[in-house]
This record gives sequence, structure tokens and C-alpha cells, in this order.
Amino acid sequence: MPYYQYKALNNDGAVVRGTLEALDLEAAEQSSVMTPLHILSIKETSGTLIALRNSFRARQVKREQLVEFANNLAVMLRAGIPIVGALNDLAESAEDPYLLEVIGQVRSDISMGSSFGAAVSKHPQVFPAMFIRLVSVGEETGNLDGSLEEAAVHIQRVEDLTSAMKQAMIYPMFAFVTTLGSLIFWLVYVLPKMTSLFKEMGVKIPAITRFLILMSSFTRQYWLLLLILPFLLFFGIRLVRRSERGEYLLDQSMLKLPVLQLILINKSLGIFTEQMRILIKSGLTIDRCFDLAGGVVGNRVYQDAIGRVKQEVLAGATISESMAMQKVFPPMLLRMVHVGEMSGTLDEQFAFLAAYYVKRLNEVSERLGKMLEPIMIIFLGIMFAVIILGLLLPIYDLISNIGRM
Repeated sequence: MPYYQYKALNNDGAVVRGTLEALDLEAAEQSSVMTPLHILSIKETSGTLIALRNSFRARQVKREQLVEFANNLAVMLRAGIPIVGALNDLAESAEDPYLLEVIGQVRSDISMGSSFGAAVSKHPQVFPAMFIRLVSVGEETGNLDGSLEEAAVHIQRVEDLTSAMKQAMIYPMFAFVTTLGSLIFWLVYVLPKMTSLFKEMGVKIPAITRFLILMSSFTRQYWLLLLILPFLLFFGIRLVRRSERGEYLLDQSMLKLPVLQLILINKSLGIFTEQMRILIKSGLTIDRCFDLAGGVVGNRVYQDAIGRVKQEVLAGATISESMAMQKVFPPMLLRMVHVGEMSGTLDEQFAFLAAYYVKRLNEVSERLGKMLEPIMIIFLGIMFAVIILGLLLPIYDLISNIGRM
């Protein structure tokens, strides 16, 4: 179906812009998306252009807005408000223009007979896959309001994990960039001036200074290569990840790095336990839970381990026994999963573990500065010791020669 771009006024008199999909112009004008709006203009537009534009706009929809949307919709449904009316009220109060537009399209699809799960599944760039699965299960079981609340909790926990991950990486990136910047400044600007002075005065240049001169010449000659090197490294990693073996080896090596492993392990376990909590609570079979959780854990080592756990469970082993066969799961997780199996509270155990790993990731991010500080001091000390020795040794020889005169 063709796409149409519209400009309209809402009930508050504010200008609203958006897009919709319809059979023709007349159907677009009569769409339920346009029901609460007063059309100013509407015209057909390119589907490809709309897809690119929507992909960019979807990135601006914050997770907090989705949490608020899910919670408010759950409250309104529990109060007995029809879903179309609830979506109409939520669309008018939406802060993000694109989220308002998407809610309008979801409402339009439901008005034409679609289920809520099918309607939101048309917008995967806005609604996470787990949100879509949960509301679909909620409709089938008649517990849509409860599923929406669970979806809100899930989105918030994933957002907490992502925020903790970003916070943990701020200090290392800042320290790396500033250190690299100071090194380039010495090599490109300071060192060439000093070495030219040494050569003019006929000072004998020691080996360490010649090494620095070589580095300085290389930096000035191949500065463009050094500039694009991070991009080449990025695309190289992407290329390696195209093969399963390369992706596994890369993720395995990252899990062995001294500081990074604390971040990656807690992040992977946090995502896994949170996914298992929400999937088990939604009533899915355990093999399906492992399939879905393994697909989003974000690390090939853990993904393969979860796949092997699934196979062992299908062969008749318990979940805790199957997980104990894999070396990537810590003893605490194994003990709590075992207790959950014995007591029938597996979802509660995974809920506790998810909160625990989010907390640990936050603690790691807060302590990361203190953990990296000794490493950065040692590295900076060695780097500047080499630079200072490279500059002072020729000066010492020059002063010695002057003293003999």
C-alpha cells in the first residue's frame, strides 16, 4: 500500500505531522489516525524515504517513554477503558511526535480489526521484540494489562543495564583519548623542534631519541592512516563477526581482558537472567525460553553455552545440572536456579539474579575509575619517562661538551 504524509491540527491547536499507510488518498483522509485531527494537507510520498525517516525518528523515542506508555495503558485497561479510547488518550499526551504517530497507527489497525500484538509488531523500530511477545501472550491469556506491566519492568531493567554499561565505559574512553592526544602532540609538535635543534648543534643523538624521532616521522608521514585506523579496526571487527568461529573467538578473548571482563560478564548474565525471568513468567516452554534468551544475550560464548544447556534439558537433565556443565555460569547463579527448580519459584530466582547483576554492573562502573587509575598512571609514567629521557640525554651530552670547552 502507498504511504501518505499529512499535516494536521490536534484538539489543542498544535500542528502535527506524520505518515500513514492506506489504499488511496480517500482512505487516508478517512483513516482513524486522522479522527481526532483536523487535516491541513495530505499527499502521497515515497515508501523508501518514509522507512529511512522513520528509522531515524525511532531512535529518538526514549525507553522511559515506552515504560510510561506501557504502565499508563495497563492502568487504563484495568480501569475498564476500551483499548481504542485508551490509545486515543495516550496519543494526545505523548511528548515525542513520532511516538504519537505510531500510537495513532496502532489505534487505526485495532479499529480495523487487528489485535494489539499484531498492530505493535508493525513497528519493531519502536517496540522491542520482548514487548511484542509479552503483549501477544497477554492477549491470548486475557491478561494484557499484567503483560504490559511486565513489559514496562523489563524495558526499565534493560535500560538500567544499558546505562550502567555506558557509564562503565566513559572513563576508559576518556583516559584513552586524552593519553593518545598528549602523545600525538609530543610526537608531532614538540619533538621535531627539539631534534632539529640537536642536529644544528651537532649533538650526538642516543638510541632512545632516534626511536622517538622515528615515531615522530612516522606519525607526521602517515597521519591520515592513523586517523582512519579506528574506522578500519571497527570494520575489521565487523568482518570477523560475520563468521561464527570468528565471533566466538573475539567474544572469548574480550571475556579474558582484566577489566573489561567484569563489565561483559555482568552485562551478559544480567540480560540472560532478566530474559529468563520475563519469558518463564509469560508461560513459554523452557526450550523456547532458552532459544529467545540466547538470541539476545549479546555474547557468542554465552549464546553457545545457553544452546548447549537447552539440548541437555531436552535430553532429560535439570536446568541447574545442565548449566553446571558450562563453565561460564558462576556458582551463585547455579545454586539459585537449583533452589528455584526445587521450590517452583524459578521466575522469582531469576528476578533476584537480574537485579543482582544490574547492581553489580553499577558497582563496577562506579569503581572502574579506581581500578584503571593505577594502570593509566603506570602507562603514562612509562610513556613520559621515555619521552623525557629521549630529550634529556642529548641535552646532557650538549652540556657535557660545553663543559669540556
